[in-house]
Amino acid sequence: MRRRVCFLLKVREDKRAEYAERHAEVWPDMLAALRDTGWHNYSLFLRDDGLLVGYLETDDFQAALDGMARTEVNARWQAAMAPYFEDLDGRPDEGMRPLTEVFHLD
Repeated sequence: MRRRVCFLLKVREDKRAEYAERHAEVWPDMLAALRDTGWHNYSLFLRDDGLLVGYLETDDFQAALDGMARTEVNARWQAAMAPYFEDLDGRPDEGMRPLTEVFHLD
């Protein structure tokens, strides 16, 4: 059964437009790696104040994270994305902390 995962990050004010542009053309090998490691229905939403909301569905979130951590393309992508974020120690994918789901209407 797939689990719904939602997380929050904060994009720097001076980098928001560029961050959105970078995600308009995600590298094909990054997209393939996400699919191959169990990321489904993955979306990012960016609010005007920089709040980034991520949503995905996966059978096992930790396995999906671990699978991506083993890929070379993810290391390159995370290094390229790190400068876009506020209050982040380490790589963006290491800053993902799932929110607790308190309601769902199917």
